[in-house]
Amino acid sequence: MPDELTPLVDLRSFDHYIDSCISLAHHSLSGYASLAQIEACEAEINRYPRLDRLGPPRHLVVLEDGDAQALRVERAREALARGRVLLEHTAAGEGTRLMLGPKYLLNLGRNLSLAALAHDLSQEYGREVTPAALARELDVLPQELLPISLGNRHMLQLAFDLANLVRGLGADPREVLPRQHILVIVSEELAARIEREFRQWHFFGFDRRRVFFMVQQSFHGLSYRAGRFMYDQAAPRRLHNHGQMVMQETMDRQLFTWTGPRAEDRRYLSRQEAADWLAGFDDKISYNIEDLDYLTGSLDLPALGLALELGEQGYHMVMEVVANNPESPQKGGMLAWDAELGREVMIESFQLGGLPKREIQFLNRNFNHYPQPLQSWRRVGEAGLPMPVAVKEGFLYFQPVQGDINFLVNTAFFRRQELKPIRNLKNQKNLPLAINCLAAQDRQPGFSEFARRLWEGHP
Repeated sequence: MPDELTPLVDLRSFDHYIDSCISLAHHSLSGYASLAQIEACEAEINRYPRLDRLGPPRHLVVLEDGDAQALRVERAREALARGRVLLEHTAAGEGTRLMLGPKYLLNLGRNLSLAALAHDLSQEYGREVTPAALARELDVLPQELLPISLGNRHMLQLAFDLANLVRGLGADPREVLPRQHILVIVSEELAARIEREFRQWHFFGFDRRRVFFMVQQSFHGLSYRAGRFMYDQAAPRRLHNHGQMVMQETMDRQLFTWTGPRAEDRRYLSRQEAADWLAGFDDKISYNIEDLDYLTGSLDLPALGLALELGEQGYHMVMEVVANNPESPQKGGMLAWDAELGREVMIESFQLGGLPKREIQFLNRNFNHYPQPLQSWRRVGEAGLPMPVAVKEGFLYFQPVQGDINFLVNTAFFRRQELKPIRNLKNQKNLPLAINCLAAQDRQPGFSEFARRLWEGHP
């Protein structure tokens, strides 16, 4: 974590942000002889400062069953029905690990054959995986899935679950879906296509005026010559990770919606308008497009009810932890007790000094809640986030992480009574599981008919 003398991230504009990056590089990295040396020392540069003195979590909240859960579920239903929860989806990742392109556009029903998947898994495992053996693991063949991209499936599942929820309350989905507020974060590369798909799907039954977008900025890298860092427009443009995304959300005129049906009918929010908008929510949920359990249950009512309860107790971030999968452990945020701070902290994987993935016991699920979201938004805008670094293709890029908000605001961490392994689409080994989860989504009673009605504009 930065010390008190580290330059703060200036979020007044993108130019100020880049100036901050250059100042941070000079402050922290000018003792290195070259970018190659910085790259060789990345693990140490990004290392959490008290890594050797961390211990197991002490105050994990357990989301228990029983009367308390029933009350939380009822409270969550009411908050959703009233449109008091901001539902954020992030779709700006570069999608490099799967080598199948950006995950929002991932369409396994169209873009992945059984033979190709068997070949890729053979390469991944270092042993032959035959198409016949793979088929026995799958509930359906890839081409039997509905030909809908992962991003559109996320929005469809959200609308589907909300429609079912409000029907259970005796309400009309055509009245309640338009009350919802959605925030979608896209990359510059995907922005036009995703916006077009939202219009093609008639905004999935939501009111287009309440569907907000932000295009996450990408940046050239920094070069390092004669002891000086400079913003080098010859460097490839890259995203500065999901931490830059949440910092950008606090900048002026970044969130926009549409006032009309055309792509150019955009209305941008000033920083004050964004603050006023956020003040109207009891919670913001930041959804993770990689989570496979979402595909058959986007509304986690017990967790939402717990987040609302914790918000009343003064917590402005709530993070769920799950078990790492012992058969296919993955990197990610690790929960630990920091005795010096006297609290639990969530630490990103590249700050763990090369700790083996198998040793991460409590893993961040990346389904973050922000009770009273204006509070965390303000703190991020005031302080910025820690700025880890990475050297890629011979240039320096910063890699702030969204989870580091837990160092800025009072944060609660919770787990289920049964600590199940994480089920994510992180790498090619997870693709058979993903196909089965997509098939389970398709088999939900009424799901395919609901998708067809939305496509036709009749939720």
